[in-house]
Amino acid sequence: MTVGNADLAEEALDKAAEVREEAGLPFGTPVNVYELCEKLSPQVRVRFANYSMEGCYHRSDRPLIEVSALRPLGRRAFNTAHELGHHVLGHPGMRLDEQIGEGKSDPATSPEEFAANAFAGFLLMPKIGVRRAFTARGWKASVARPEEVFAISCHFGVGYLTLVNHLAFSLNEITRERAGALSKVGLPVIRRSLLGGQGSDRLWVADRHYSMPTLDTEVGTTLLLPIGSEPEFDHLRHDADIPLGRVFTPTRPGLIRVEAADGWAVVVRVAKFQYSGWSTNRHLELEDGDDD
Repeated sequence: MTVGNADLAEEALDKAAEVREEAGLPFGTPVNVYELCEKLSPQVRVRFANYSMEGCYHRSDRPLIEVSALRPLGRRAFNTAHELGHHVLGHPGMRLDEQIGEGKSDPATSPEEFAANAFAGFLLMPKIGVRRAFTARGWKASVARPEEVFAISCHFGVGYLTLVNHLAFSLNEITRERAGALSKVGLPVIRRSLLGGQGSDRLWVADRHYSMPTLDTEVGTTLLLPIGSEPEFDHLRHDADIPLGRVFTPTRPGLIRVEAADGWAVVVRVAKFQYSGWSTNRHLELEDGDDD
């Protein structure tokens, strides 16, 4: 990393800490970036749009972030944090991002794009939090299996490759060679290892160490939850019990509290598949006459 990029990364780290402090969030904990945007002053509005571009940021008295609804859940969260980086780092005008790297702050990009990517990584995956997440599960980042890295990525609400790149290029928790090896393991392989033949081509894991009070997902995304998990309503279809937990599939939008016998609980917030609209409305239940 060049001296200039090191300075940009340090500024991004400081800004991530400032934003968390403003929102009243401890630095080491996972964060829901959409809720974070709502807590800022002025509030930063977030809208999901049905286009192929990764995202854009509009600087104004009512700042606006738009991100593609066509990207996977974890990628949407990282893209939103990237666009928030443009906001808090004071980058002028409108920012249009056709491509945002999977958590890799590529030195070849422009300084502003490098800084926004670094900010997103530090905001969503702070070093102390990442270390704590691995330690709590008895794992080590340097030798973690792909399935373990995937579970940690879900813990922080980001994509698998996003965490792999962040571990190597920003946190220096794994070597670049190890990152390359992890990157070659496809998500279908990880899903089969975790679920066997169960589940769809989209998976989200929340184990007993998952610490956010909410879990954002969408219709049709398979959920692997702790053994004994019981949903309050029938929005989650129970598909199977496997050694690693209980497998569910959300069937319609809404809010569903899920509890396990030992006191573990989470509110699962289900959105329509590839939902377009304001982030604040993403989990509203469908009314009669709405499209499925």
